[in-house]
Amino acid sequence: MTDYAVVLATHLAATKEPHAARDLALETQIPEPTTSKVLKQLSRAGVVVSQRGAKGGYTLARPAHEIGIEEVIQAIEGPIAVTECSDESADSLCEYETNCGVRANWQRINLAVHQALSQITLADMAFPFVDTLITIARSGEEAERARLGESAQGDVH
Repeated sequence: MTDYAVVLATHLAATKEPHAARDLALETQIPEPTTSKVLKQLSRAGVVVSQRGAKGGYTLARPAHEIGIEEVIQAIEGPIAVTECSDESADSLCEYETNCGVRANWQRINLAVHQALSQITLADMAFPFVDTLITIARSGEEAERARLGESAQGDVH
C-alpha cells in the first residue's frame, strides 16, 4: 500500500490538477478499490485533499516540495521505526531493553532513516534532478569510452 501511496502522490505532484480516484487508477494502473483506499488514508493524514464538483478530485494538500516521502509513508504505515525499540511511540517496551547494548545505535539508524526520507520530497520524485541525470549519463559515456579504449578527449590508445 505504501508503494501505491508514493506512486499516487507522485502522480498528483507531476500533474498538479485535480483527479478523480477512477482516473488516477487508470493513469497509474493501480486497481480502483486500492486507489480509493490509499487516497482516503492520504487525505486523513493531510497529504492530499479532495474537492467535490465537476472540476473536483484529489490534489496535494501543499506544494510537492513541502511534502516529504516520510510523510507519505507515515500516512499509510504509521510511525517509521527500524526496530520496535527505536519507535518512540511504542506502548510496550522490549523485555531486553534494560540490558540492550545496541538500542542507542538503533535509534541513531532510525533517525538517519527519518532524515533521509524527509529530505526526499514529492517534487524530487516527480521531477528528478536534471543535474543527477546528466551526471549519470556522463559517467555512462565515460565508462563506454574506457571500454572502447578511448580517453576523455576521444583519442584512441
